[in-house]
Amino acid sequence: MNTLRLSALIAFAVIQLNVSETVRAEDTPATSRNEKSLVNVCIVSGEHLQPGEIVTYVYKESGHPDRTIRFCCRKCLARFKADPDTYLKKLDQLEADKREKSQNLKEQ
Repeated sequence: MNTLRLSALIAFAVIQLNVSETVRAEDTPATSRNEKSLVNVCIVSGEHLQPGEIVTYVYKESGHPDRTIRFCCRKCLARFKADPDTYLKKLDQLEADKREKSQNLKEQ
C-alpha cells in the first residue's frame, strides 16, 4: 500500500513540474514597463487569460523595443511565431483600445 501512495505522490510531482514549466516565460522575463501595457486576452485565440495558465513570450525585433506578449497556451504561441505580423497588428489594436478606454475613464 505504501508503494502505491509513493507512486501516486511521484506522479503528482511530475505533473506539477510539467505544468509549472508551461507557465514560465519562453525567452526572457518581462520588464515591469511592459507589464503595464499587457492585455488580458490571448491575441491568437481571443480567450481571456487565466492566472496559472499564461504563457509569456518576449518578442524581439531588430530596431524595435522588446514586446512582452501573453498567450493562453503553447499552441497559440506557436501560431504567433508562424505569423507574428498578423498578431502584432491585432495586439496593437487591443492596446490602443485599452489606452482609449483608460483615457475615457480618467476624463469622467
